[in-house]
Amino acid sequence: MTWSTPPTDGPLADARSQLAAAVDHLGYDQGMHQMLATARRELQVSIPLRRDDGSIYVYSGYRVQHNFSRGPAKGGLRFAANVDLNEVRALAMWMTWKCALVDVPYGGAKGGVAIDPRQHSLAELERVTRRYTSEISPIIGPEVDIPAPDIGTDERTMAWMMDTYSALVGHTVPGIVTGKPVALGGSLGRATATSRGVAHIALAALAAHGMHPSRTTAAVQGFGKVGHDAARFLAEAGVTVRAVSDVDGAVYAHEGLDIVRLGAHAKRTGSVAGFEGAEPIDPASVLTLDVDLVVPAAVEGVITGDNAGKVQARIVVEGANGPTTKEADTILNDRGVIVVPDILANAGGVIVSYFEWVQANQAYSWSEREVNDRLEERMTRAWHDVVDYSGVHSLTYRAAATALAIRRVTEAHRLRGLYP
Repeated sequence: MTWSTPPTDGPLADARSQLAAAVDHLGYDQGMHQMLATARRELQVSIPLRRDDGSIYVYSGYRVQHNFSRGPAKGGLRFAANVDLNEVRALAMWMTWKCALVDVPYGGAKGGVAIDPRQHSLAELERVTRRYTSEISPIIGPEVDIPAPDIGTDERTMAWMMDTYSALVGHTVPGIVTGKPVALGGSLGRATATSRGVAHIALAALAAHGMHPSRTTAAVQGFGKVGHDAARFLAEAGVTVRAVSDVDGAVYAHEGLDIVRLGAHAKRTGSVAGFEGAEPIDPASVLTLDVDLVVPAAVEGVITGDNAGKVQARIVVEGANGPTTKEADTILNDRGVIVVPDILANAGGVIVSYFEWVQANQAYSWSEREVNDRLEERMTRAWHDVVDYSGVHSLTYRAAATALAIRRVTEAHRLRGLYP
């Protein structure tokens, strides 16, 4: 794909459309627009895997580094069967804006391997991770590009990446990844940071629109590393979480789900499906239930032109990256539904990843309370920045957040200048 042939649909088209609107609002020229739209570096690799039965499969892996103007690249690694290069490009671009919006000194990056982790043994996933790390090792490093967990990966994946990279360079490098186990230099509070940030922003949005948690209902799509704890934090704040879904099913309880019991059930069985004390419902209906707040916390492109008109919630808080398509965004805005964008709502993960990176560089750890307090302060500041900009310029929260972030990236780029 080149600048002259952008995609017409999918997450990259949505990301570029958001960028184009912000560039128009900010009055930037075509050269700056093209610079912001184009990734600085892209790498596609082949990952041969010898499976446990002796057969050999070859998977495709990607690492896209979108921008370095504000610092080293930062972004997660996802294992998912449908990952492709355009998706990774979009996610890397959104990471650039996210880092700038919450004022951490990173540019955006993203990685992916087109593999379904549920169809592979732990040993096979370790081999894939180590080979992928080896293949991308020339373009990553603690001052260059720092991966983190995403869909289909976790702290164990990060431990394998850290060990592989460290073996390649001949010494232990804790700062090469974030989201790793605490025993290997991970940060306290990192595992729930994205979820905690989603909850902070959701509660701030409710308060800003005159809605008290104890009189608010919610539905959460996704019950993985983001949705699970986001639902728990909302419930702890007094919100009645009526419905939750995952890839295998969905459950509903009008008076509210017991999120702690539901979490134990999902951990034991692998899904929310079959949870006693709740009725099964169509997973697709979770986004359109009669609730005040909807949190899409799974994958991109789930609120579309087909279902946006059926969304009954007053507020949508994007726990996932890119869950709302361009067409759906327009429909929701026209209907008066408040959408809090992903680059703000789910930025808690990259904020605490930054804290972890700082701790690794200092060889000094912070308490969990200190981490959580610093996280809340950063999220709250970013929320007020977006709300204020939105009010002054009569923009949606997404347009305001994107414009603010792009302005910060552009300022850094202009201060640095072009080389040579």
